[in-house]
Amino acid sequence: QVQLVESGGGLVQAGGSLRLSCAASGRTFNTYTMGWFRQAPGKERELAAAIKWIGNTYYADSVKGRFTISRDNAKNTVYLQMNSLKPEDTAVYYCAMGRGPTWTGGYEYWGRGTQVTVSS
Repeated sequence: QVQLVESGGGLVQAGGSLRLSCAASGRTFNTYTMGWFRQAPGKERELAAAIKWIGNTYYADSVKGRFTISRDNAKNTVYLQMNSLKPEDTAVYYCAMGRGPTWTGGYEYWGRGTQVTVSS
């Protein structure tokens, strides 16, 4: 029904930048909330950033000021621009789509993830 495919991950030096992309296909809706989750080895999955169609955005305290989330509804694509990367940003990043009542809940569709590794 709905497929989310992430791209743009890779290996980068501390202080560098990466831009992740998430392309949605199938039966999608512009009114859905789009989120970027991340999970590091041995840690819980956390919401790094999210955006709603109305323009509201959410950022975890750990990434605020460094990451920027945006969306292009015409292309059914959401982006995560990551600047000033730190080794602690190393994780698998997952794109998700949903319509829950809160920022962190209600995500129905998930991508397979893309690895981001930041070297020190």
